[in-house]
Amino acid sequence: FFSDRLFNDLNKVSGRFDVDSVHLTEFPVADESAIDADLEERMQMAQKISSLVLGLRKKVNIRVRQPLQKIMVPVLDEKFRHQLQGVEQLILSEVNVKELEYLTETAGVLVKKIKANFKTLGPKFGKLMKQIAGRIAAFSQEEIAIIEQQGSYTIEVEAQSIILGLEDVEILSEDIPGWLVASEGKITVALDITITEELKQEGIARELINRIQNLRKEQGLEVTDKIELSVQKHSEISAAIVNNNEYICSETLAVKLNYTDILENSARMEIDISEDIKTFVLVQKAIN
Repeated sequence: FFSDRLFNDLNKVSGRFDVDSVHLTEFPVADESAIDADLEERMQMAQKISSLVLGLRKKVNIRVRQPLQKIMVPVLDEKFRHQLQGVEQLILSEVNVKELEYLTETAGVLVKKIKANFKTLGPKFGKLMKQIAGRIAAFSQEEIAIIEQQGSYTIEVEAQSIILGLEDVEILSEDIPGWLVASEGKITVALDITITEELKQEGIARELINRIQNLRKEQGLEVTDKIELSVQKHSEISAAIVNNNEYICSETLAVKLNYTDILENSARMEIDISEDIKTFVLVQKAIN
Protein backbone atom coordinates (compact mmCIF):
# COMPACT_ATOMS: atom_id res chain seq x y z
CA PHE A 1 0.00 0.00 0.00
CA PHE A 2 2.81 2.39 0.82
CA SER A 3 4.52 1.67 -2.50
CA ASP A 4 1.33 2.37 -4.38
CA ARG A 5 0.79 5.62 -2.48
CA LEU A 6 4.37 6.68 -3.17
CA PHE A 7 3.97 5.86 -6.87
CA ASN A 8 0.77 7.89 -7.17
CA ASP A 9 2.18 10.87 -5.25
CA LEU A 10 5.21 10.96 -7.53
CA ASN A 11 3.19 10.34 -10.67
CA LYS A 12 0.92 13.31 -9.93
CA VAL A 13 4.01 15.49 -10.20
CA SER A 14 5.78 13.80 -13.10
CA GLY A 15 2.77 12.65 -15.15
CA ARG A 16 4.99 9.89 -16.47
CA PHE A 17 2.44 7.06 -16.36
CA ASP A 18 -1.18 7.00 -17.51
CA VAL A 19 -2.29 4.39 -14.95
CA ASP A 20 -3.89 4.47 -11.49
CA SER A 21 -1.55 2.00 -9.75
CA VAL A 22 2.08 0.90 -9.79
CA HIS A 23 0.73 -2.65 -10.29
CA LEU A 24 -0.59 -1.65 -13.72
CA THR A 25 2.76 -0.44 -15.06
CA GLU A 26 5.12 -2.45 -17.24
CA PHE A 27 8.42 -3.72 -15.88
CA PRO A 28 11.18 -1.35 -17.08
CA VAL A 29 13.82 -2.53 -19.53
CA ALA A 30 17.26 -2.60 -17.92
CA ASP A 31 19.79 -0.11 -19.29
CA GLU A 32 22.90 -2.28 -19.28
CA SER A 33 25.07 0.71 -20.20
CA ALA A 34 24.35 2.09 -16.71
CA ILE A 35 25.88 -0.96 -15.00
CA ASP A 36 29.15 -0.01 -13.28
CA ALA A 37 30.92 -3.25 -12.34
CA ASP A 38 33.84 -1.38 -10.78
CA LEU A 39 31.46 0.56 -8.52
CA GLU A 40 29.77 -2.67 -7.46
CA GLU A 41 33.16 -4.21 -6.60
CA ARG A 42 34.17 -1.12 -4.61
CA MET A 43 30.96 -1.17 -2.61
CA GLN A 44 31.32 -4.88 -1.95
CA MET A 45 34.84 -4.20 -0.70
CA ALA A 46 33.58 -1.40 1.55
CA GLN A 47 30.89 -3.69 2.94
CA LYS A 48 33.34 -6.53 3.65
CA ILE A 49 35.96 -4.34 5.32
CA SER A 50 33.36 -2.50 7.40
CA SER A 51 31.85 -5.80 8.49
CA LEU A 52 35.27 -7.19 9.47
CA VAL A 53 36.17 -4.09 11.50
CA LEU A 54 32.78 -3.97 13.23
CA GLY A 55 33.18 -7.65 14.04
CA LEU A 56 36.56 -6.97 15.65
CA ARG A 57 35.06 -4.11 17.67
CA LYS A 58 32.33 -6.43 18.92
CA LYS A 59 34.91 -9.09 19.79
CA VAL A 60 36.53 -6.77 22.37
CA ASN A 61 33.34 -4.88 23.26
CA ILE A 62 34.40 -1.46 21.90
CA ARG A 63 31.33 0.58 20.97
CA VAL A 64 31.16 2.14 17.52
CA ARG A 65 30.86 5.62 19.06
CA GLN A 66 34.34 5.15 20.53
CA PRO A 67 36.79 6.44 17.88
CA LEU A 68 39.82 4.30 17.09
CA GLN A 69 42.99 5.47 15.40
CA LYS A 70 43.85 3.17 12.53
CA ILE A 71 43.13 0.14 10.40
CA MET A 72 45.71 -1.49 8.14
CA VAL A 73 44.79 -3.29 4.92
CA PRO A 74 47.30 -5.25 2.81
CA VAL A 75 47.22 -4.08 -0.82
CA LEU A 76 47.19 -7.02 -3.21
CA ASP A 77 47.61 -5.05 -6.47
CA GLU A 78 47.07 -1.62 -8.02
CA LYS A 79 43.43 -2.35 -8.90
CA PHE A 80 42.78 -3.28 -5.27
CA ARG A 81 44.44 -0.03 -4.12
CA HIS A 82 42.43 2.09 -6.58
CA GLN A 83 39.13 0.52 -5.54
CA LEU A 84 39.93 0.85 -1.83
CA GLN A 85 40.86 4.52 -2.22
CA GLY A 86 37.46 5.11 -3.81
CA VAL A 87 35.62 3.96 -0.66
CA GLU A 88 38.21 4.81 2.02
CA GLN A 89 36.29 7.70 3.56
CA LEU A 90 33.05 5.73 3.48
CA ILE A 91 34.69 2.89 5.42
CA LEU A 92 36.33 5.17 7.98
CA SER A 93 33.04 6.96 8.59
CA GLU A 94 31.11 3.71 8.94
CA VAL A 95 33.49 2.11 11.45
CA ASN A 96 34.54 5.35 13.24
CA VAL A 97 38.28 5.00 12.64
CA LYS A 98 40.49 7.97 11.85
CA GLU A 99 42.91 6.60 9.27
CA LEU A 100 43.51 3.70 6.91
CA GLU A 101 47.04 2.54 6.16
CA TYR A 102 47.80 0.65 2.96
CA LEU A 103 50.28 -2.18 3.51
CA THR A 104 52.28 -3.02 0.42
CA GLU A 105 54.72 -5.22 2.32
CA THR A 106 53.19 -7.20 5.16
CA ALA A 107 56.32 -9.09 6.23
CA GLY A 108 57.14 -8.16 9.80
CA VAL A 109 53.71 -6.60 10.30
CA LEU A 110 51.13 -9.30 9.67
CA VAL A 111 52.01 -12.93 10.31
CA LYS A 112 49.87 -15.33 8.31
CA LYS A 113 49.19 -19.03 8.64
CA ILE A 114 48.04 -21.35 5.89
CA LYS A 115 46.48 -24.78 5.83
CA ALA A 116 45.08 -27.11 3.22
CA ASN A 117 41.41 -27.16 2.26
CA PHE A 118 40.82 -30.91 2.08
CA LYS A 119 37.34 -30.46 0.58
CA THR A 120 38.84 -29.26 -2.70
CA LEU A 121 42.20 -31.05 -2.59
CA GLY A 122 40.67 -34.52 -2.16
CA PRO A 123 38.58 -34.61 -5.34
CA LYS A 124 41.38 -32.93 -7.34
CA PHE A 125 44.47 -34.84 -6.27
CA GLY A 126 43.32 -38.01 -4.51
CA LYS A 127 46.29 -39.96 -3.10
CA LEU A 128 48.62 -36.95 -3.33
CA MET A 129 46.42 -34.95 -0.96
CA LYS A 130 48.44 -35.67 2.21
CA GLN A 131 51.76 -34.77 0.60
CA ILE A 132 50.28 -31.59 -0.84
CA ALA A 133 48.83 -30.66 2.56
CA GLY A 134 52.25 -31.12 4.16
CA ARG A 135 53.86 -28.88 1.54
CA ILE A 136 51.18 -26.21 2.07
CA ALA A 137 51.73 -26.28 5.84
CA ALA A 138 55.41 -25.48 5.20
CA PHE A 139 54.70 -22.38 3.07
CA SER A 140 56.82 -19.35 3.86
CA GLN A 141 55.31 -15.88 4.33
CA GLU A 142 56.52 -15.01 0.81
CA GLU A 143 54.77 -18.04 -0.70
CA ILE A 144 51.55 -17.18 1.13
CA ALA A 145 51.78 -13.65 -0.27
CA ILE A 146 52.23 -14.98 -3.81
CA ILE A 147 49.16 -17.22 -3.76
CA GLU A 148 47.13 -14.39 -2.20
CA GLN A 149 48.17 -11.85 -4.81
CA GLN A 150 48.22 -14.07 -7.90
CA GLY A 151 45.37 -16.39 -6.99
CA SER A 152 47.43 -19.52 -7.70
CA TYR A 153 50.79 -21.10 -6.93
CA THR A 154 52.66 -24.07 -8.42
CA ILE A 155 54.43 -26.61 -6.21
CA GLU A 156 56.31 -29.82 -6.92
CA VAL A 157 55.08 -33.03 -5.27
CA GLU A 158 56.54 -36.41 -6.21
CA ALA A 159 57.97 -34.98 -9.44
CA GLN A 160 54.59 -33.55 -10.42
CA SER A 161 53.71 -29.90 -10.89
CA ILE A 162 50.64 -29.10 -8.82
CA ILE A 163 48.79 -25.84 -9.40
CA LEU A 164 47.04 -24.67 -6.27
CA GLY A 165 44.25 -22.10 -6.29
CA LEU A 166 43.03 -19.90 -3.45
CA GLU A 167 40.10 -22.27 -3.01
CA ASP A 168 42.59 -25.05 -2.13
CA VAL A 169 43.93 -23.29 0.96
CA GLU A 170 42.74 -21.43 4.04
CA ILE A 171 44.76 -18.36 5.03
CA LEU A 172 44.52 -16.91 8.52
CA SER A 173 46.21 -13.89 10.07
CA GLU A 174 47.52 -13.87 13.64
CA ASP A 175 46.74 -10.99 15.99
CA ILE A 176 49.66 -8.67 16.77
CA PRO A 177 50.17 -6.80 20.06
CA GLY A 178 47.64 -3.96 20.35
CA TRP A 179 45.88 -5.02 17.15
CA LEU A 180 43.18 -7.45 16.10
CA VAL A 181 43.25 -9.12 12.69
CA ALA A 182 40.47 -10.63 10.59
CA SER A 183 40.23 -11.96 7.03
CA GLU A 184 37.56 -12.81 4.49
CA GLY A 185 38.64 -14.15 1.14
CA LYS A 186 41.42 -11.94 -0.22
CA ILE A 187 40.71 -9.11 2.22
CA THR A 188 42.60 -8.81 5.51
CA VAL A 189 42.21 -5.99 8.03
CA ALA A 190 44.15 -5.16 11.18
CA LEU A 191 42.48 -2.88 13.72
CA ASP A 192 44.41 -0.80 16.25
CA ILE A 193 42.42 -1.26 19.49
CA THR A 194 44.63 1.00 21.63
CA ILE A 195 42.46 3.76 23.11
CA THR A 196 44.56 6.81 23.92
CA GLU A 197 43.38 9.45 26.38
CA GLU A 198 42.48 11.75 23.47
CA LEU A 199 40.42 9.02 21.79
CA LYS A 200 38.75 8.19 25.10
CA GLN A 201 37.72 11.82 25.55
CA GLU A 202 36.30 12.00 22.03
CA GLY A 203 34.36 8.79 22.70
CA ILE A 204 32.85 10.31 25.86
CA ALA A 205 31.93 13.44 23.89
CA ARG A 206 30.16 11.32 21.25
CA GLU A 207 28.23 9.43 23.93
CA LEU A 208 27.18 12.75 25.49
CA ILE A 209 26.06 14.05 22.09
CA ASN A 210 23.96 10.92 21.57
CA ARG A 211 22.19 11.39 24.92
CA ILE A 212 21.54 15.08 24.19
CA GLN A 213 20.11 14.28 20.75
CA ASN A 214 17.76 11.78 22.38
CA LEU A 215 16.62 14.46 24.85
CA ARG A 216 15.99 16.85 21.95
CA LYS A 217 13.69 14.27 20.35
CA GLU A 218 11.89 13.54 23.61
CA GLN A 219 11.19 17.26 24.04
CA GLY A 220 9.79 17.51 20.52
CA LEU A 221 12.42 19.98 19.30
CA GLU A 222 12.77 20.50 15.55
CA VAL A 223 15.98 19.42 13.86
CA THR A 224 16.91 23.07 13.27
CA ASP A 225 16.05 24.34 16.76
CA LYS A 226 19.00 25.79 18.63
CA ILE A 227 19.35 24.97 22.32
CA GLU A 228 21.01 26.11 25.51
CA LEU A 229 22.83 23.23 27.15
CA SER A 230 23.83 22.74 30.77
CA VAL A 231 25.80 19.78 32.12
CA GLN A 232 26.60 19.00 35.76
CA LYS A 233 30.29 18.48 36.38
CA HIS A 234 31.71 14.99 36.72
CA SER A 235 35.41 14.25 37.13
CA GLU A 236 35.34 11.51 34.47
CA ILE A 237 33.97 13.75 31.71
CA SER A 238 35.51 17.16 32.47
CA ALA A 239 38.45 16.86 30.07
CA ALA A 240 36.20 15.44 27.34
CA ILE A 241 33.81 18.40 27.55
CA VAL A 242 36.52 21.06 27.79
CA ASN A 243 38.52 19.65 24.85
CA ASN A 244 35.48 18.91 22.67
CA ASN A 245 33.27 21.87 23.62
CA GLU A 246 32.97 23.27 20.11
CA TYR A 247 32.29 19.84 18.61
CA ILE A 248 29.52 19.09 21.15
CA CYS A 249 27.87 22.46 20.54
CA SER A 250 28.10 22.07 16.77
CA GLU A 251 26.54 18.59 16.74
CA THR A 252 23.72 19.46 19.15
CA LEU A 253 23.05 23.02 17.87
CA ALA A 254 23.85 24.42 21.31
CA VAL A 255 24.45 28.18 21.30
CA LYS A 256 26.36 27.70 24.55
CA LEU A 257 27.33 24.93 26.94
CA ASN A 258 27.26 25.66 30.66
CA TYR A 259 29.38 23.25 32.67
CA THR A 260 28.30 23.78 36.28
CA ASP A 261 29.18 22.30 39.67
CA ILE A 262 25.54 21.64 40.60
CA LEU A 263 22.57 21.60 38.23
CA GLU A 264 19.48 22.28 40.32
CA ASN A 265 16.89 23.09 37.65
CA SER A 266 13.82 20.85 38.10
CA ALA A 267 13.75 20.14 34.36
CA ARG A 268 17.18 18.50 34.46
CA MET A 269 17.48 14.89 33.26
CA GLU A 270 19.86 12.22 34.50
CA ILE A 271 21.82 10.47 31.76
CA ASP A 272 24.23 7.53 31.62
CA ILE A 273 27.41 8.22 29.66
CA SER A 274 28.59 4.69 30.48
CA GLU A 275 27.92 2.04 33.09
CA ASP A 276 30.07 3.95 35.59
CA ILE A 277 29.37 7.57 34.63
CA LYS A 278 26.09 9.35 35.33
CA THR A 279 25.38 13.06 35.36
CA PHE A 280 22.57 15.60 34.90
CA VAL A 281 21.81 17.52 31.71
CA LEU A 282 19.42 20.38 30.98
CA VAL A 283 18.28 21.00 27.41
CA GLN A 284 16.29 24.19 26.75
CA LYS A 285 15.23 25.75 23.48
CA ALA A 286 17.33 28.85 22.84
CA ILE A 287 15.52 32.17 22.81
CA ASN A 288 16.13 33.97 19.53
